[in-house]
Amino acid sequence: MTAADSVDLVTKQIVWNRLTAIVEEQAQVLQSTAFSTIVRESGDLAAGVFDARGRMLAQAVTGTPGHVNSMALAVGHVIAHYPLHEMRPGDVFIHNDPWMGTGHTNDISVTTPCFLDGKLVAIFACNSHIMDIGGPIDRVSSTDVFMEGLYLPIVKIVDAGVMNEALMAVIRANTRQPVETVGDVYSLINCNAIGGKRLAETMREFALDRLDAISDYIIETSREAVLREIAKLPKGTWHGELTLDGNNEPIHLKAALTISDTGIHVDYTGSPPMTKRNYNVPLCYTLAYTSYAIGCVVAKDIPNNHGSLEPRTISAPEGSIVNALKPAAVLARAQIGLMLPDLIFNCLRQAVPHRVPAENTGVLWSLRAKGPRSSPPRLDDHYLVQLVTTGGMGALPSRDGMSATGFPSGVRGGPVEVFESLSTIIVWQKEYRIDSGGAGKTRGGLGQHIELQSLLDESFLYNAVYERVDNPPRGYDGGQNGAAGRLLLGSGAKLAAKGAHIIPPGERVVVLSPGGGGLGDPKTRDRALVLADLRDGMISAEAAKDIYGL
Repeated sequence: MTAADSVDLVTKQIVWNRLTAIVEEQAQVLQSTAFSTIVRESGDLAAGVFDARGRMLAQAVTGTPGHVNSMALAVGHVIAHYPLHEMRPGDVFIHNDPWMGTGHTNDISVTTPCFLDGKLVAIFACNSHIMDIGGPIDRVSSTDVFMEGLYLPIVKIVDAGVMNEALMAVIRANTRQPVETVGDVYSLINCNAIGGKRLAETMREFALDRLDAISDYIIETSREAVLREIAKLPKGTWHGELTLDGNNEPIHLKAALTISDTGIHVDYTGSPPMTKRNYNVPLCYTLAYTSYAIGCVVAKDIPNNHGSLEPRTISAPEGSIVNALKPAAVLARAQIGLMLPDLIFNCLRQAVPHRVPAENTGVLWSLRAKGPRSSPPRLDDHYLVQLVTTGGMGALPSRDGMSATGFPSGVRGGPVEVFESLSTIIVWQKEYRIDSGGAGKTRGGLGQHIELQSLLDESFLYNAVYERVDNPPRGYDGGQNGAAGRLLLGSGAKLAAKGAHIIPPGERVVVLSPGGGGLGDPKTRDRALVLADLRDGMISAEAAKDIYGL
């Protein structure tokens, strides 16, 4: 008899549903108490519960694939450093090791063992983006990980209920925003505590003294569900390529995707070696977005956990840009990581074209600014703010791509009011960028037109880390490419898409984020949809006539 046979089926399913509710509450607590604007307003976080073997059982819907699927591996690293028999009630572990967490130092991971009547029954984990952990203001200037801020190995932040004040002092001393950063650490610790409290209540309600039977059921059921979906797919190997802008030199990514009876494997052989730039990606982050892309096609209705992730595997040469080795610079790892789904879709399009979108904006087009709060400036009074903004999603075979959406990151766009309230910046314009969605039978989602300016008669620093300027999202099957992104000054001068720019007093920054690619011949688009796009300001009269043939 296996552990999964010791609890009745109805109880297994009810407790599984309860676990999902618990981790969602865990994530909502994290989001509502976070100091970081990208967490509080945009949900750049992950929260989940793991069994005593370190296998993820449930993840919160609130969160992002990069955080969630990296977190799925992080708990195993914690257990390797602190074996279960050494853990005690009240222990909390913290780290931001890019190779054992979410891929760069700005994301802090917190892991908390959960005890019931003195016995370890589960582990809660969470992570979130910290606005400042030291390191460079220019987000593309670092050349090794030691330049990228405070580096925390896996250590105890709380030891049997006692806060490690010395470590907290180290964290506080290594950030430009000590109140916000320390507040975020407490928020992470607290959300895991809430999860542990709810799990203990659930286990007592159902008279459970362990989760072995439940965890085996969750993992085995999910794995089998994914394998059944994979069994419906054609078998074989398909190759894909994707060219990214990079920084002064393009990056050519390659992948080979193999569908077999035992799973889907992606091999990144042929992708370039690590670069001196900080776009290098630790393997955990490569796996996170590869798994997510595969899941969009074959597991979209299956809960995300250890079992459903297991049939999705990857390989990449050590030292390649998608399997970067320490001490590679990885701060901007999202510049490549968020583009991997398009590379995977380019492989899958050959096997299951009816399930795959055209290319997406991919990388977020966030607004990042640093400047004085007063004029004349004071050294001790500057703001450092970030607002998530997005481009367009690629068209799907069955419908238009979503406009101004963070696919595939899952990070929501933030409100400009928060951005303005934390700085001296005013956003004069934020609207859909007309004609930016790639034309097609189904249209790509639109990017955005944003203009911002400092209210002070002082310069400020604008930090750009953008993609899809030289290589816009491609359309397929007759669909047109989405509009390329652009970064300008209001006076018309072009700004580089990567790097820190000093914006002169009185000058505006103009951000034009890319649109998603289109699918199919635009001339075959439903006439009612073309008229609706024209009426709603999605396309111009010229595009309606010249491209869509209206």
